[in-house]
Amino acid sequence: MTDVTRTAPSRRRQLAAFAVICVAELLIVLDMTIINVALPSIGVQLATGISGLQWVVDAYTLTFSGLLLAFGNLGDRYGRRLFLLVGLTGLGASSIVGATADGLGDVLTSRAVMGVFAAMVLPATLAVITNLFPLPKERALAIGVWSSIAGVAVAIGPVSGGFLLEHFSWHSVFWLNVPIALVAVVLVALIVPESRAANPGKLDVPGVILSTAGVTLLVFVVIEAPNFGWTSPATLGGAVVAAALLWAFVRRERRVAAPVLDVSLFRIAPFAWPAVSIAVGFFSLFGFLFLITQYFQGIREYSPLAFGIATLPFAAALAISSPTATVVAQKVGTMPVLVTGLVSIGAGLVVAAQVEIDSSYLGLVLPAMLLLAVGIAVIQGPATESIMSSLPLDEAGAGAAVNDTTREIGGTLGVAVLGSLVASYYVSTVRPLVEAIPSAIMTDTEKTYAQASVLSVSEIRARDLPSLFEPQRAQLILEMKEAALRGSSIAAYVAAGAVFVCAVVVALRFPAHHRTTGMLAPEAPDRTERSHTGPSHSGPSHTEADR
Repeated sequence: MTDVTRTAPSRRRQLAAFAVICVAELLIVLDMTIINVALPSIGVQLATGISGLQWVVDAYTLTFSGLLLAFGNLGDRYGRRLFLLVGLTGLGASSIVGATADGLGDVLTSRAVMGVFAAMVLPATLAVITNLFPLPKERALAIGVWSSIAGVAVAIGPVSGGFLLEHFSWHSVFWLNVPIALVAVVLVALIVPESRAANPGKLDVPGVILSTAGVTLLVFVVIEAPNFGWTSPATLGGAVVAAALLWAFVRRERRVAAPVLDVSLFRIAPFAWPAVSIAVGFFSLFGFLFLITQYFQGIREYSPLAFGIATLPFAAALAISSPTATVVAQKVGTMPVLVTGLVSIGAGLVVAAQVEIDSSYLGLVLPAMLLLAVGIAVIQGPATESIMSSLPLDEAGAGAAVNDTTREIGGTLGVAVLGSLVASYYVSTVRPLVEAIPSAIMTDTEKTYAQASVLSVSEIRARDLPSLFEPQRAQLILEMKEAALRGSSIAAYVAAGAVFVCAVVVALRFPAHHRTTGMLAPEAPDRTERSHTGPSHSGPSHTEADR
């Protein structure tokens, strides 16, 4: 198979197209981060607790992660620029639904549809980059910059969201998408070259259905497990059905001539272990972002804008470190860089577990953020480059979809698992305290919200009360904050344990010699001689050996 696009565009057109791709990616990642700042306002105005707020985040994640594999493959077939145009247009239009919403149902509908169109865009951005930059070093640097856009979005999301919420309602975080999407559509149409697989073969419709159903159901089960119970029949039954669908998908993909995903790729160490590292890294990142929102806006009682400013160093570390790490990985090897990044993430989580109510921002909070941010940055660029260098150009979209799907499933697990740990500890501790509070201090609605989330602290403190009740209210707020911190500490230790285990496994199983120094293959590589993943594999990297 050969790819339709083979001749590199002019240098000016190449860089302009890359800049447009970065704008498109920025919009997608922005939607994952900006919503966190608006959660307290949405919760208060729409009278929803922690479960509803989790769904505001996860409605987007559910459809996004469920459709990434399918849309990555379809983009390879029908045109990556086409998918960029349709996805960006749909994302802008569906944001208007959220911008005009007056109920939780409308917000969730908007977020879910936005996730559908975002799934069309993100795999296409990375696939286009692999076509724009055929030279290995240029492509590695471009992928590093592409990865650092996540850091830029982490910065722009909370700060821009905080600024908007200082002056407008939470609806403004949806309105922000509309002009950005409109500009991006125009620029993609004018500048980005079309590319697609020349001979993709017959579309595997059953494979598309099985992958979408399996991944979507798995993500749904993970999201709802805290509500149903991790050992409930609904959770276990859903997990079994999801596993059966994914098993059927894998069996089918091993037999068809033109699979949605070539599952033999997971027998290639430079493809499989970076994907695992990304999943575990984003498990920690998304869980940490969810927890830090509650810390700054609930425990520290920061305004949305102050919260955004406080997270700027986190974002800056992400943005700066990613391109450098990708280049370094080409010199020292991918495995040492991945292990270093994982250890840094784990160290950041251990530091975060030590944070108390009165902890210094500079003394504990900032170091924890920087360690975790640098760790994520060190992982994502080299891991993405390793994944994409394992593929022929015809499979660039499918490979990008795998890269993005592992991020989203890992992130969803992070929010669900770590959020569940915090919520379980918090609710069991705070519920009896809140139930004992007289109605003169808190209404029944306020009690319900207080039992669900520490983000209700600002609303409890803002209510006018006789001075007689002030000591009791102050004590309740203190105990709410302590419960949230203890739950967050438990969650941080659990995440750190998962990251450290992953670091050990990657160090033992990933070939230490591997360098991403080869170009993407014009043809699908022969994987029969590279089915083992142990460290005994020697010789040149697979990208060189196969050429």
